[in-house]
Amino acid sequence: MTTLVTGAAGFIGMHLALRLARDGGDVVGVDNFDPYYDVALKRARARELARAGIRCIELDLADPVATAALFRDGRYTHVAHLAAQPGVRYSLQNPAAYIRNNIDAFSTVIEACRHTGVAHLVYASSSSVYGANHTLPYSEDQNVDHPMSLYAATKKADELIAHSYSHLYRLPTTGLRFFTVYGPWGRPDMAAALFTRAILDDTPIKVFNFGRMRRDFTYIDDVVEGVVQVLARPPEAAEAGVAPYAIFNIGNHAAIDLESFIGELERLLGKRAIREYLPPQPGDVPATFAAIDRLAAATGFAPTTSLATGLQRFVTWYLDYYRADRRARAT
Repeated sequence: MTTLVTGAAGFIGMHLALRLARDGGDVVGVDNFDPYYDVALKRARARELARAGIRCIELDLADPVATAALFRDGRYTHVAHLAAQPGVRYSLQNPAAYIRNNIDAFSTVIEACRHTGVAHLVYASSSSVYGANHTLPYSEDQNVDHPMSLYAATKKADELIAHSYSHLYRLPTTGLRFFTVYGPWGRPDMAAALFTRAILDDTPIKVFNFGRMRRDFTYIDDVVEGVVQVLARPPEAAEAGVAPYAIFNIGNHAAIDLESFIGELERLLGKRAIREYLPPQPGDVPATFAAIDRLAAATGFAPTTSLATGLQRFVTWYLDYYRADRRARAT
């Protein structure tokens, strides 16, 4: 396998690229180092990749000419397309970024896969596609035609584009609906980092929906294990006319309430959080909870990391990384 990991300087992308390299694979990364959040963190992740001998090419995947050249020169057998514009709330402020980075870029990547004979395209979808669904746990068989944000709509669009390519061009594609991934090197705009910083700085945590929120928090190592298993198993057409196409939830199969999540961080940090209870924000859903039976049946996927263990590893990394970052900025 020669695998291209897009979004390689991102949270999941970095961990996946390192894991594939440790497993002996030939891995190339690509990232545009978008400034949506701290670019210094992305550069630090890229340095981790470099230490493991992994190239991380800086390139805008929405540029069809540059992307076509990347694929033509790389001769990739597999692609893990994790590059995207993340964030439900930011999609309300800057919808154009989501059209460009989540639809335009996806279209250039899948077109390049078609023309270079990629054996399997695995791409990041999101639990956000379930939108207004109220039946828990979320199952891949549920209707996802009612997105609550433009971010969710772009992810659903990617799934539809992938199905058309699988059907028309027999390109094997698998979409992974990620559920609230956390862990070391995590995004600073996600709950674990936001809450940790607030607790340490004695500033209020904004607790939306007055705390009545549940999320299927999934540890990064469990997610990466699932992605690795999926990459090695391209879907096959069961019969003539059936597209080589698959969609899987990838989560922890546990809906954890936000108060428990904050409480675990308080215990690990040895400090009480200041809570500011607020009404729900546009685009938010009260709960996410993944049914993972389909992924388990296909790959044997079984998450093993408890919230306590996962947050302990996250907090240890967070304190080390930002302590070193503060020292570097001071000098």
